[in-house]
Amino acid sequence: MFDWLKKRKQPDTTEPAAPEIIGLRLGGAFELDDLKLRLTEPSLMIEGAARTQLIQAVGEVWLDEQTRLIRYYTDDEGFVQVLAHGAGDADVSEVKLFYFYDSKPVDTDSEWQHLLDKGIVKGQWQLEDFTYQQVWENSRPVAMTEKTWLQNGTTSATDQFVMLYERNAEADMKEVVLVSAEEKIFNNRAERSLVLSTGFDLSPTDFKLIG
Repeated sequence: MFDWLKKRKQPDTTEPAAPEIIGLRLGGAFELDDLKLRLTEPSLMIEGAARTQLIQAVGEVWLDEQTRLIRYYTDDEGFVQVLAHGAGDADVSEVKLFYFYDSKPVDTDSEWQHLLDKGIVKGQWQLEDFTYQQVWENSRPVAMTEKTWLQNGTTSATDQFVMLYERNAEADMKEVVLVSAEEKIFNNRAERSLVLSTGFDLSPTDFKLIG
């Protein structure tokens, strides 16, 4: 009968924090194993990867109710991508280090539609002197939405239409190319681009947390 005296509980409008997993976090840092990079870089598209990298943004993509990609964007024009099938470290099944290779704007609706219809899924992808084979069996790009947290506290959402390709870089190592048509709405206007990134697997011994 005295409910009218009580202060009504306000709905929680706090923005969820950027996800953390295997110790990686927004504002954190990690160090790559120097020997691993010196041995593998000659076989990869990347060169001169920074050994120490600072995490400046975090992205999260939900693939289904349990499975997600968490991307830790660094100050070295790359990102660590973690594939997890649950909330804990034990649910992580894959960690890759990607570097951005190229990004091109897509200016018209017709160019965008052609890209989605014929420019992402090709069976093979040629990058310089290397040929990469399509990994997923989809005949259309795989659609996903990434939510991104920045260090200044802002968030954004990007729709991505992607396909993954791979090649044998060494006897026991594959290099992949992530081809992504990306669309972000800014001031009621679509900003679109085609982004290429190359990546390779990281094992738990290939990096260590330093912050």
